[in-house]
Amino acid sequence: MSERRPNIVMVLTDDHGTQTIGAYGSVVNTTPRIDEIAQAGVRFDSCFVANSLCSPSRASILTGTHSHVNGVTTLWTAIDASQPTFISQLRAAGYRTAMIGKWHLGIGDGHNPQNFDHWEVLSGTHGQGEYWNPTFLSENGERVVEGYATDIITDLATEWVESLEGDDPWCVLIYHKAPHRSWEPDTKHMDLYSEPIPVPETFFDDYSTRSVSMRRARMRVADDLSSSDLKENPPENLGYEDQALWKYQRMMEDYLRCVASVDDNVGRVTDWLRERGDFDDTLLMYSSDQGFFLGEHGWFDKRFMYEESLRMPLLLSYPRRLAGGRVFDGIVTNVDWAQTILDAAGVEHHPRMQGRSFWGDLLGAPDSPPAEGAYYRYWENDDIIHKASAHYGYRTQRYKLIYFYNDGLGQQGAGFYSYPPEWELYDLQADPGEVRNVYYDPEYAEIREELTRAMWREQERLGDAPHSSQPSPF
Repeated sequence: MSERRPNIVMVLTDDHGTQTIGAYGSVVNTTPRIDEIAQAGVRFDSCFVANSLCSPSRASILTGTHSHVNGVTTLWTAIDASQPTFISQLRAAGYRTAMIGKWHLGIGDGHNPQNFDHWEVLSGTHGQGEYWNPTFLSENGERVVEGYATDIITDLATEWVESLEGDDPWCVLIYHKAPHRSWEPDTKHMDLYSEPIPVPETFFDDYSTRSVSMRRARMRVADDLSSSDLKENPPENLGYEDQALWKYQRMMEDYLRCVASVDDNVGRVTDWLRERGDFDDTLLMYSSDQGFFLGEHGWFDKRFMYEESLRMPLLLSYPRRLAGGRVFDGIVTNVDWAQTILDAAGVEHHPRMQGRSFWGDLLGAPDSPPAEGAYYRYWENDDIIHKASAHYGYRTQRYKLIYFYNDGLGQQGAGFYSYPPEWELYDLQADPGEVRNVYYDPEYAEIREELTRAMWREQERLGDAPHSSQPSPF
């Protein structure tokens, strides 16, 4: 008798930083239901996004490729949905497949989800969807579903599974809008987090030693949150720093309340799997499409290669095959997930996929040497709202090299201006908060050269073209 193939559930949120997950040691909130996945399985401490933006990350997760291969480089580049994905591979191997929630990879012919037996995705607000009474698009057209989006997405996903007949394995993607800006909580959570929320150590970062590229960004809690984000005006007669602290508290209150709904609904999914008798035989993943700044360096949002944006939460359980309560600290990226899922399901990879499966690592029998580092590239240079600079870089367990090439290269959504290139280098062991750029420090000259060569080798291996005017740093 052949071994039962796992069902697969991927719960993906939007902008959920590890700083607000109990399993990662959060000091601002608790997430008991999300933490249960770590207790039943594995917590990944070095999972990184390859391009910290919603659409590009989702494309990399789906296709197992970097942005320059799958074509989704910015928020404004829709996916060619006909390209191979881990979903198309699963479906060809006999899996039933569904996609529910935030797609955000373009709407219309050629961009709507493909290779799903069923899909119903948020379509309002340019594909972002609404928190309340959201509009969903399916093959049958659009419909408005009354209620709170996080609850509704869970309902639709579990209802689809319950409708299935037969014994074929199934894969359902449960993709939440929360806790994406503008952070609209469910009414039942409005009384949570009324006590002062701890402020990050780097909240009043002065950016000394850092690049002009970092300083140019418009993502400051003090200056760039809108009235719709805050939902009320600050008290009068507050000085600049006090007003910044007030804005931070308002943002965090609603952000954490949205996370509370996510935590509730993760619990609903795990309870439902247990009631069905499927929990032990399900590959259950919880993550976010990228990290998020929550006051670190005075910022909100993501985009940059700094830790809070780069690091993705990833919790994974499959009790039938994996022991629980484990921590995996090897470097993985969202590009690796597709091949890992396929290996867990016993399904062949598509040869186009670029990632490295870490399934063998989890079983104690690695199929390849561990990753030495993670390659990153952000393409949407100087966009009109956030003004983040285009850059690529390389992160190892201890060091991080960033090259700001500051050129939109004609990418959709990029601004019109280019700026002089700049470099940054961080020693994450000595400087975990990334407040000291040591690129020009003579003590790091050897490390700088080693990392630069490693980044160029990885860029070449992946087939990504370097910035045309990239200067040699030596």
